Amino acid sequence: MDLIDDPQDGLNSPEFSVTELSGAIKRVIEGEFGHVRIRGEVGRVSRPRSGHIYLDLKDDKSVISGVIWKGVSAKLETQPEEGMEVVATGRVTTFGGQSKYQIVIEDIKPAGMGALMALLEKRKKMLAAEGLFDPARKRPLPYLPEIIGVVTSPSGAVIRDILHRLRDRFPRKVLIWPVAVQGAKCAPEVVRAIEGFNALTPGGALPRPDLLIVARGGGSVEDLWGFNEESVARAAAASQIPLISAVGHETDTTLIDFVSDKRAPTPTAAAELAVPVRHELAAWLETQEARMGQMLSQGLTRRGQRLRDMARALPRPETLLDGPRQRLDRAAEKLEPALIAGVQRRRVRLADVSGSLRPATLNRLLDNDRRRLAGLATRLDPALLRTIAAKRDRYEARAKAFRPEALAQDHQRKSGTLAQISLRLSEAGQRQTRNWRQKIDALDRLRETLSYKSTLARGYAVVRGDGAVITGKAAAKKATTLEIEFADGRVEVGGKAPAKKKTPPPPAPEQGTLL
Repeated sequence: MDLIDDPQDGLNSPEFSVTELSGAIKRVIEGEFGHVRIRGEVGRVSRPRSGHIYLDLKDDKSVISGVIWKGVSAKLETQPEEGMEVVATGRVTTFGGQSKYQIVIEDIKPAGMGALMALLEKRKKMLAAEGLFDPARKRPLPYLPEIIGVVTSPSGAVIRDILHRLRDRFPRKVLIWPVAVQGAKCAPEVVRAIEGFNALTPGGALPRPDLLIVARGGGSVEDLWGFNEESVARAAAASQIPLISAVGHETDTTLIDFVSDKRAPTPTAAAELAVPVRHELAAWLETQEARMGQMLSQGLTRRGQRLRDMARALPRPETLLDGPRQRLDRAAEKLEPALIAGVQRRRVRLADVSGSLRPATLNRLLDNDRRRLAGLATRLDPALLRTIAAKRDRYEARAKAFRPEALAQDHQRKSGTLAQISLRLSEAGQRQTRNWRQKIDALDRLRETLSYKSTLARGYAVVRGDGAVITGKAAAKKATTLEIEFADGRVEVGGKAPAKKKTPPPPAPEQGTLL
């Protein structure tokens, strides 16, 4: 039934179901408007897990709902954000479930340069508030990186300029991660490249770079917009590898320049920041070496002069010996009179002592000693008898204490103990002998194992020549005879006859010698 059919006679207005009326409205709106372009400000933006984007487009009087399906949102060059002025292209349709109309957006772009700059300023303020632009968090660049990672397009002139500049200044290993440098794929590929380089293992099969360069040639704001994306800025800020941004020409500024560790005005300048000039570095080293040699020479000269100045302040060796030499001469002069005086004093003392040793005095001393000895002799016999008697009584008392029965018991007990000790000693000796025999047998087996005799038994032989073992071809050629030792004996092999030594002529007899 057509929505605008005239009512038939005798009937009231036509009746429609809710679904029929909603579908009719949908057909009218879609047939009337089709594809449209709408300019407005982005209001509320919602991104559910499904990947679709729901948003509002508004101006100062009206609001229209919009939806961007997941397949379309992944291809957009610019993602919608709240407050952004855009131009959306799509088709107007209705959603019967909520009785509202909406626009299904197929493309969305900022409404002119002003909108892009406003969005860029908004992102800059947000990232600056998070501290990503803080100079304190920027890392210093390595002075001479071993490996440099370059994130850029592999087909442009940028990579050739970087490689050429690195080759001229200081050749280094370069890893290139190819990415799109403009368009919808630019931002995600640059993010993956930065994260991929950081995920490499240092020293692995594909080593992690020591420095990253994100580079692109010049272009318009739209061409460079991929490097203004928030995801790219956050990936550059989170990079653990020092990063140089070289996007556009010197006047171009993108968001990655504020978060990178160093900004280069051009890709060629980035290569110059990455490595020093090899020839300049070599010249600087030579200059430093020359300065060090000059300073060392000057230091040695100053110290030599100081040593000579100090040496002039020291006295001459002859002057140092003058005083001791004079003291030695004086002591030598006093030595002879002192010796003579000492001998004379000792001679006088000897004379005094010998004068008291007269024969009468000696006889008198002998008589006194003889009388004292006679007195002691008269007392010696009784004292000896008393001592002998006392010792005899003591020995007899001790002899009574030593009974034969006790001695026999003690002897029997000690004999048993001695037998036990002898048995233990014999067993210990046998054990020790067995242990020694086992060790000797083990050492003998080891000797047999390590001996070259066992090697001979396996078919090897020992070659000797002139009493020494021959280990090489040259020594075998020089030997006069060869002796080969096998496992069961030795065999001599004929060699070259030894050279006869020349006998020197006998010496001529001297005159008067018998021949």
